[in-house]
Amino acid sequence: METREAKTPGGRGHGRRRPTMTDVARAAGVSAMTVSYVYSRPERVADATAAKVRRAARGLGYPGPHPGARSLRRGRAGSLGVVLGEPLTYAFDNPQAARFLAGVAGVCATEQIGLTLVPITGAAADVARVAEAAVDAFVVWTTADDDPVLDAVAATGLPAVVHAGPGQRGLPVVGIDDRAAARAIGAEAFAGARRPAVLSFPLDRARRGATIQGPDPAAATFPVTRRRLEGLRDAVVATGGEWGRVPVLVCSRNSAAEGEAAVDELLRRPDAPDAIAAMSDELALGALRAAAHRGASVPEGLAVTGWDDTEAAAPAGLTTVAQSLHDQGARCARLALTGEAIDVHEAGWRIVRRASTRG
Repeated sequence: METREAKTPGGRGHGRRRPTMTDVARAAGVSAMTVSYVYSRPERVADATAAKVRRAARGLGYPGPHPGARSLRRGRAGSLGVVLGEPLTYAFDNPQAARFLAGVAGVCATEQIGLTLVPITGAAADVARVAEAAVDAFVVWTTADDDPVLDAVAATGLPAVVHAGPGQRGLPVVGIDDRAAARAIGAEAFAGARRPAVLSFPLDRARRGATIQGPDPAAATFPVTRRRLEGLRDAVVATGGEWGRVPVLVCSRNSAAEGEAAVDELLRRPDAPDAIAAMSDELALGALRAAAHRGASVPEGLAVTGWDDTEAAAPAGLTTVAQSLHDQGARCARLALTGEAIDVHEAGWRIVRRASTRG
């Protein structure tokens, strides 16, 4: 009985067997090893023979060896994985993340390897996504002490570096001394202030927004948040203030919109702050917009500081902490790819004074 093969819209059989390297070798009249060399070590094959093999491959519809199979034979994937504990769009929308990833990408370009973004959603699938990533090493964007992806990264046995912490599971860290920098920028923000306030990153992976009076920094499981709260508390105490009376506006996301909304609400109160230290330039820029909306003069009525010295900081006249996230990204990438990183690798920072503070 005659049977007919089901056809796909493109005209090829839907159930047709995928051509193999052996099929190409038979069609070209060469050995399978020769076909393999055409794709993996072309310098070992004469031009005429290589051309014959490729003609046979085209005729059979053979696309070449699977990239994954080549990676297994080489024992390397040819890619650096960046575990991003934020929505994937954050890598492109947030100036700090974009600078950091540009530094990572520059090293990847120099080393002629790929860059694989591994987004983390907070779901159980995150661990499997990390475990299955076809990469040679990891760079982990700053995350929380209790993030299970840290265990997943460590379990791969691949070289890995964490940006800004946490420094656990034996994983090395690249970052600045956040507590010292926060103490310094707090001194700028709170100079002469009677009612200081803080615009904070999330405390933990739940990312709940809230206003808390003088929270215990130890409650923050994000090391960056915890260390910056410690430094800002140091600054309040050093200026004669009482940390327990300082409102800390915890934002669920690092965005100017959240910073603006939080500060706009705070400025409506009779005891509105006269100084705000924000944990990022994005949050600080939102605070400046809220001040303009509420008619609060900067810096006379409200001093504002940021963090990172992004491109928008100078035009806004924002006093801020300057650090090079581009350089830190590059350093993370180099250390991860060499597998030589140990302990903590401190990066530099400085205070940039501009018109948004009274000093």
